[in-house]
Amino acid sequence: MQRTIQALLAAAAVSAGLSAAPAMAQSGAAKQPPVTAIQPSEAQLQKFAGASQKVALVADEYRPRVQAAQDDGTRQQLLKEADEKMVRAVNADGMTVDEFNGISQAIQQDPALQQRVMKMVEQKQRR
Repeated sequence: MQRTIQALLAAAAVSAGLSAAPAMAQSGAAKQPPVTAIQPSEAQLQKFAGASQKVALVADEYRPRVQAAQDDGTRQQLLKEADEKMVRAVNADGMTVDEFNGISQAIQQDPALQQRVMKMVEQKQRR
């Protein structure tokens, strides 16, 4: 679950044009295998752009709550809720978490692809 949150947050940050993703979930992330980048189609990029906006909204909603949590138990529960919401948001746009994370990885490695996705996000925000 921790890897899911971090990968989704990183993807949301990249697609939103932010310089770095806030790490809501740090513990255990180093133990997870790396995400494999994929070569996304135009349709996949469109889905990613929409899903990443939703993921970013969830991250924005939960970030202050996680930071304000008084204990690890509460923090972990909030992270679990955020993770579940992010997964639902990605799935609602017709993507799997692995597909979303793979596109995120590809975007992080390819500045031109990142620019394409950022333009897609901007277009979606204007609607």
